[in-house]
Amino acid sequence: MSLLPSMIDIVRDNWLLLLVGQYPNGPLGGFAATLILSVLGIALAFPLSVAMALASLSPWRALRWPVMAMVYITRGVPLLLIILWVYFVLPLLIGHSVPAFATMLVTLVGYEAAFLSEIVRAGILALPQGQMDAARALGHSHLGAMRYVILPQALFNMIPSILSQFVSTIKETTLGYIINVPELTFAAGQINNRLLTKPFEVYFILAISYFIVCWSLTQAINMIERRIAARRTVSVAAESAMPATAASASGA
Repeated sequence: MSLLPSMIDIVRDNWLLLLVGQYPNGPLGGFAATLILSVLGIALAFPLSVAMALASLSPWRALRWPVMAMVYITRGVPLLLIILWVYFVLPLLIGHSVPAFATMLVTLVGYEAAFLSEIVRAGILALPQGQMDAARALGHSHLGAMRYVILPQALFNMIPSILSQFVSTIKETTLGYIINVPELTFAAGQINNRLLTKPFEVYFILAISYFIVCWSLTQAINMIERRIAARRTVSVAAESAMPATAASASGA
């Protein structure tokens, strides 16, 4: 019976730590750091993923094979291991230490780029071949057809999948805890260390927080997906009506 009051007390006394960490008396953390990591990770990974998708569809093996090898390796290795590799190897490569936040961001960009590139590649391949043929017939080069005809249509259809990957990225930021990135899980750990006697309540609040955020975004994704499906249905109906209209006009 005391569980709910206890959780309310924890949130009331520690809500600032959960939201922004120790800021302004320390590093920005909590939910703010989680959101910043997720948004920057997807935003920086997206242009890289488009380039990787185009390279994987390229007729030149020198472009296609290295990119596909990187995608398969990245998708086949746990994110936890990649975080540890970047955390220990990156300082050796550049000659000085790297902040944990930057390490996690670099890891997320590379990891999400590999997954997003497959989403982009699938979106391009899902379009009818006639789209490329028509663009080439109008005088576009292969890259020009991709830029002006194929990618705009493919990216519009991929919006729900990209947003779903964003939801996954929010959950993946929790692994930054192992290298002391001050994100939401790290903030919950600090609260738990402060209280010592209420680990269930603290991590239950943490689970609810992630669930609310991810569920809200999932509902938004479903709404966007329904709108895209409705727009696609209208477009298909309009295209089907055009031949009939042309035939009736020629008959008249």
